[in-house]
Amino acid sequence: MRKFLPLAVALALAGCSFTPEYQRPAAPVPSSWPVNAGAAGTNVAADWRSTFTDPRLQELIAAALEHNRDLRIAVARVEEARALAGIVRADRFPTVDLAAQRAASLTPGDLSATGRQLNAQRYDVNLGVTAFELDFWGRVKSLDDAARAGFLASDYARRAFRLSLIADVAGAWLSWLELDERAGLAAATAASRGETRRLIDKRREAGLAGDLDFLAADGAWQSARAEAANLARQRAAAANALRLLVGKDVELRSASLDTLNPTAELPVGLPAEVLLARPDVLAAEQKLIAANANIGAARAAFLPKILLTAVAGTASRALSGLFDAGSGAWSFTPLLKLPLFDASRSEGNYDLAVARRNVAVAEYEKTLQQAFREVADLLAARQYYAEQMTALGAAAKSQGERMQRVEARYLAGVSSQLELLDAQREHQAAQQSALAARRAWLASAASLYKALAAGES
Repeated sequence: MRKFLPLAVALALAGCSFTPEYQRPAAPVPSSWPVNAGAAGTNVAADWRSTFTDPRLQELIAAALEHNRDLRIAVARVEEARALAGIVRADRFPTVDLAAQRAASLTPGDLSATGRQLNAQRYDVNLGVTAFELDFWGRVKSLDDAARAGFLASDYARRAFRLSLIADVAGAWLSWLELDERAGLAAATAASRGETRRLIDKRREAGLAGDLDFLAADGAWQSARAEAANLARQRAAAANALRLLVGKDVELRSASLDTLNPTAELPVGLPAEVLLARPDVLAAEQKLIAANANIGAARAAFLPKILLTAVAGTASRALSGLFDAGSGAWSFTPLLKLPLFDASRSEGNYDLAVARRNVAVAEYEKTLQQAFREVADLLAARQYYAEQMTALGAAAKSQGERMQRVEARYLAGVSSQLELLDAQREHQAAQQSALAARRAWLASAASLYKALAAGES
């Protein structure tokens, strides 16, 4: 019984783990949103095709998911993390090698025991396990758990990037549509003011208008041309940005923002339901789990290691006698390593693991707080953008009616040209502002999809 007592103790300790029990930190965010979030419920995101319903936008998103290079990099990073996790996991199992070798030596006579030259040969074929660690303290298992958590964090990061890509394509497309429509309005305004300039020039030739009227009309026309060129430049840049996101050249077709409603509304539940399901939060939690597991590996480094090396096979002086009766050979070399002095290296590794776990806790909590702010901002934006869009649309309509009446009064000789130019300028500004507000309202819906669509994979 005394002989088997150490083995029994070792087997009893084999299930021990020095990894601290993982506990998810409490979410450092309020229990409710600061504004009315609409219908409550579990946040289960629909597929992006059922959320973004415009066929032109669906075509762009599908192309981006296939061709975007950053997404390809993110997918490759996941495969890299998967491979690394597999390498670490392999350390939990013994490595068995088949080896065949021939050893030959010649010993001169003055060095041999018999005083004669000695020619020796040896042939070996064996199966062997080299330096396999018996994981009594869970060190290797902790490293395996950390590597697996790192792989999951990488996969969640890929999901988060995929959601961002979908929302970014939608936002870039809406920006291009806004600039396309604004550039069209600016071009039409420049043409209208050019026509006004031509008419005033004729009136000046007929003595019905002065030089000051012509100079004012000319200045307004030049300003309109400059604004049209500026918006055309911005439209070209927006198109290039969208093509970069998509990853290939695509045909962009004009559309009015007033006819678009590209996203379906998503249900918004309580913060805990929404935030804890987001892939960026899940990625941060997996990094925390990995840091927690590394503490267990660092603790186990203070304890003895048991390494096993075993070889079994056949050996003979001649190749023809390798598998004859009586040629069996084996060796078994257990090794116990107990750390005695390492200049506090083990203590330093443990302190490092604890510090990194504390950093991971803070980063996880910060990610939750950032996610809460993002969703809260978007919920507020949806509400206030809608009010702003309604007000600016009404303002543009009023400025349009005012411009028509001033034009009629000007043709009748009642209003001055300065009043006409002022009305035209304010109408154009109101139209541009209304378009920008509608684009911002539509884009906030796309951003809200990214913030809530936790079910996308």
